[in-house]
Amino acid sequence: MTQVLVEFFGIPRARAGLAQTPAEGETLGELVEFLSLKFPALGECCFEGKCFRPGYVANLSGDRFTSDPTSPLSPGDSVLILSLDAGG
Repeated sequence: MTQVLVEFFGIPRARAGLAQTPAEGETLGELVEFLSLKFPALGECCFEGKCFRPGYVANLSGDRFTSDPTSPLSPGDSVLILSLDAGG
């Protein structure tokens, strides 16, 4: 299983109760499922199955924003999960 570092901003940070955590998944959808099990309050608020609820998005290693559950993850990726209103 692919190991990544997940960082949270805005509402996802409040629901997860921490700023970052190691996690695993071969795709963004698998990562979402992993995080939903590890942090039920985060899952209920931000995710639906393997998908992001409207208003939430991920940034993969600073390269691009996506909510596509089929997006592949690579070992050592950093995944930022944030609410769209968390910008500055």
